[in-house]
Amino acid sequence: MKAHETVMNWVTGELSSGRLHIGDHLPSERTLAETLKVSRSSLREALRVLEALGAIKATTGSGPRSGTVITAAPEQALALALNLQLATSHVEHSHVYEVRLLLETWAAEHSDPAGADWDSAERLLELMNDPGIAIADFLRLDAEFHVLVSRAAGNPLISTLMDAMRTSIADHTLARAQALPDWEKTASRLRLEHLAICNS
Repeated sequence: MKAHETVMNWVTGELSSGRLHIGDHLPSERTLAETLKVSRSSLREALRVLEALGAIKATTGSGPRSGTVITAAPEQALALALNLQLATSHVEHSHVYEVRLLLETWAAEHSDPAGADWDSAERLLELMNDPGIAIADFLRLDAEFHVLVSRAAGNPLISTLMDAMRTSIADHTLARAQALPDWEKTASRLRLEHLAICNS
């Protein structure tokens, strides 16, 4: 078993047992290396892998915020995997669009209006209504809106997947939007569609 798998299995076991929680610090490198019977160099490499996957966040310095903290941010790992798939052309942007449409439709059909943060959603719409807003900022707010509303469906994996996809296709979406002959017409349509979601 590779070192990062050993560390991940240990972290997963500690989280499942309740001995560790998101936001907790991992033991020191020395303690963890001794506990898992891996070398310090292998442990550091494993921690770098886990940080890239969004499982932990390492910060230097001193104080309560320093050290290695469990973050469990799966959208980071999913976005990384999607970016690699897109880079190798194994997955096309059209495939990601189809999945995103599928997820957004499912979330809309299964959402509980009482479970959505409509105040935050309306604030996002207000920002999107700024006539001078840049396309990149509009698209970022648009993606945040859909992730926010999807959380009302009660399935955290759906919103996690949507968050990962919006990150991985952000540049592609921006390029497509900038190439539109009439972006303002598209933006107006999107504003109306988003407003209809909030009012439904």
